[in-house]
Order: sequence, then structure tokens, then C-alpha cells
Amino acid sequence: MALEQELKSCYCDLHVHIGKASNGQSVKISGSRDLTFAGIAKEAAERKGIELIGIIDSHSPPVQQDILDSLDSGEMTEAKGGGISYRGTTIVLGAEIEIREPGRKECHVLAFMPNLNTMMDFSAWMSRHMRNITLSSQRLYAPARELQDEITGRGGLLIPAHIFTPHKGLYGCATDQMAELFDLERIAAVELGLSADSEMAGYISELDRYTFLTNSDAHSLGKMGREYNVMELVEPSFHELRLALERKDGRRVAANFGLNPRLGKYHRTYCSGCGSIIDEDVATSDRCPYCGSPKLVQGVLDRILHIADREVPHVPAHRPPYHYQVPLDFIPGLGKAKMNVLLQAFGTEMNIIHNAGEEEIAAVAGQDLASKIIAARTGVLELSVGGGGTYGKVVQQGSPQKDKS
Repeated sequence: MALEQELKSCYCDLHVHIGKASNGQSVKISGSRDLTFAGIAKEAAERKGIELIGIIDSHSPPVQQDILDSLDSGEMTEAKGGGISYRGTTIVLGAEIEIREPGRKECHVLAFMPNLNTMMDFSAWMSRHMRNITLSSQRLYAPARELQDEITGRGGLLIPAHIFTPHKGLYGCATDQMAELFDLERIAAVELGLSADSEMAGYISELDRYTFLTNSDAHSLGKMGREYNVMELVEPSFHELRLALERKDGRRVAANFGLNPRLGKYHRTYCSGCGSIIDEDVATSDRCPYCGSPKLVQGVLDRILHIADREVPHVPAHRPPYHYQVPLDFIPGLGKAKMNVLLQAFGTEMNIIHNAGEEEIAAVAGQDLASKIIAARTGVLELSVGGGGTYGKVVQQGSPQKDKS
């Protein structure tokens, strides 16, 4: 199909959890109570400024009832091209699923469906292979290839989630090669996760063909948009998302915005014996170099270097630039009161991050905070390294860090 309509840039975060359904049933045990279907839609549209949001607990029957209620009330509508529309934001309906092949550790994948009816049908199939269909990220007792058949057979998208994390990432703990689990031709994209970037993934040739996504994996409303993508779409919808992931008809992921991997909580190897993060050039020992303990949790960078089939990373020409960007809630001194002042002035967090000028920010929030926000936007904040489940931290302003592209 020839490109006839004008494309526009849309902010997209495709990994947000539901904490509870409106009837009080828990969905993501570790998720905030405010993470309801309606609450996420409102936060994305009115505060964050995110036009395409992926709710990855839409397989849960009580969540599906919330969606039906929102449609029946007229508060939301089914979007042309797939998804649920609310005030200029479209929710794409997804599920996070845990798989475990014999002799391997478990890993998570995301499945997105084109509409609610298809998701309900997929949920009915999963309920026959899952102990609790209501809860998030549950184990599916079926082979990975069968799951892939069920997703793609319904016109859905299969995206391995946070692929390098040591806990339930596909490369992080389940396999050295994705081809051992899935048909590579039927993978729609891959999600990098909070501790990796495009250049790090470039050590693995198997990934060259895929579009990369950076998503928040939000367990609270505030963490939505912690990582996100800019996509060139005609409108936010499931159909347009598919085209962008396939890089067809001008649709594409134009940029990934994510944490500097040093801020990721699994970036480097961690010793649970002495609590040290092993921030050496390469962590190759089976024991902690500081205390000698064998109780190591391998970090993302170290895992990638272990399974790499290249000595130098390769970034394909189709890969969008990866911009290091510190989220607003990481910035020292930016509390709720100052944030509300900024939102009143600039409307959404995306406007604050991308569009507000330093002088404009300083006029409403002070020069010190304005300088920090601009430094976060341009990647010139000094960072301490994360690991072992603990995020890195913003230390102070330092020398500029280059975007990885």
C-alpha cells in the first residue's frame, strides 16, 4: 500500500502493568493499586502525553470486564485499526506470558492482539494451559512454538520481553540463541529492557533483523514512560504499530529513548555475598573479586559479552538512534510540588522533556532545576552504576555522554 496519509510522531510505551481491576481483584501483585485500565489511560493521555500505550495484562478476565464497561459507558471507543481509544491515546491490548522449555529457565514474552474479541479468544486458549488466568506474567504450560502459533495465527504480535535481564529475560537466563526457542521469522520485535541499549545488543548477530523497543515495564503510574519510543505513524493503532515494527510504508520506530544502561538495576554483575556491584571492564570470574563468594548474579553487560558472536558490535542501518535520557523522577530536587507546577505550565511530561526551553522551565521552577532537566535531556548527568536489583543513581553533572546509534 502506497503511503498516502501524512505521518506524525507518536510517543509509545508498550509495557505497562495492571495492579488491580476495578472489582478489587489483584492482577500484578507488585503493581500499584492506581494501575487500573482507566487510570493508565488517563495518565497516558492527560499527564504523560503518550499516544500509544501497551497494557500487557489485558488477558485477565476482570481487566477485560473493565474494558467492556469503559466501552459501554462511551468513555472509550474501539480504535480504527485496532486498540482502545481514549482522548487521543490508543491502548493496545497485550499479555505478558512466562514460558519454560524443558531443561531451561523461564523467560517472559509479550503478546499483542488486534482487538478485544481476539484477546478474549486468546485468553480462553491460555486458560486451558495456565493455572491462574487472572494474574499477570503467569506460567504457560505449553511449548514455546505452540504459543507462537497461537499468537501469530490470531494476527497477533510476539515480542520477547526485557531480553537480557538475568531474571526471566530470554537471553538473560533461558538461552544463548533465540532460534532454540522460536521461529525467528515470526518474531515481531524485541524489547531491550532497562539495562541494555542498541549498541550492546549489536554484539549478537541474530538480532540484526529486528526492530528494537524500549519500554517502561511500569509497576506504578509514575514509572510510565520511564523508557519509550517515538514512532512515525498515521495514527496510533495496532495496525500502524505492526507496520512500524515491520518498517513498512514509511512507518517506523524513529527513536528509542531509554535509561543509560548504567542506571539499569541489572546492568553489572552483583555479589549477593558482600553486596558489591562488580563494575570492572569485564566480569569473567566465577567468584567475587572482592570477597571470593560464588554467589554472583550475572549482569546484562557481562551476559551479553559471554554470549556474543562478534568482537565488535554492529548496528544495522535500519536501527533508530538510541537516546540516553534520565527520567524526570530520577532528577534530584524534582518532587511532586515542582512537577505539578511544570505540568500546569507545559501540559504533559513529554512536553517538559522534549519541548520546553531552559529559560521557560527556569521561569516556573528555578534555574537549578531547569539546568538539571536540560542535562537529563541531553545526557550530561554523571551516573553511578546499577546492579543486583538496585538502580544506578544520578550523581552530578559531568562530561557529556554520547547517544548510541
